[in-house]
Amino acid sequence: MSDIKKEEMFGNLKNFLKSKGIEIQEGSYANGIRRGCDILTDTVNMSQRAFDRTKTVVEQGLDQARQTVHEYTAPKTPPGAAKPTASATSQAQAKAAPKKKAGASAKKTGSASGKKRGK
Repeated sequence: MSDIKKEEMFGNLKNFLKSKGIEIQEGSYANGIRRGCDILTDTVNMSQRAFDRTKTVVEQGLDQARQTVHEYTAPKTPPGAAKPTASATSQAQAKAAPKKKAGASAKKTGSASGKKRGK
């Protein structure tokens, strides 16, 4: 949000009152209203800056809290154990997989279809 200018607040109030049928003449009464608008403008601007700073600090705190939760809930890996790469994993699976014989698979399918299911 951009800052509100002091004269902008007074001008908008003056135009609003004029639309309602009240015209502010220059004088001590108008100077008091102008000072009030200045105070209100300063308050709104300072509040907005404070809100922005607070929002930044809260976001940093939330990031730290998320990091802490992540550290406590992340799965633990044994010390010194490196994660295997995808290629190392696939090579290990290929070595561990048993090799099939062509004749053995043909016998299993023939005997499986010949079995009767009991009633």
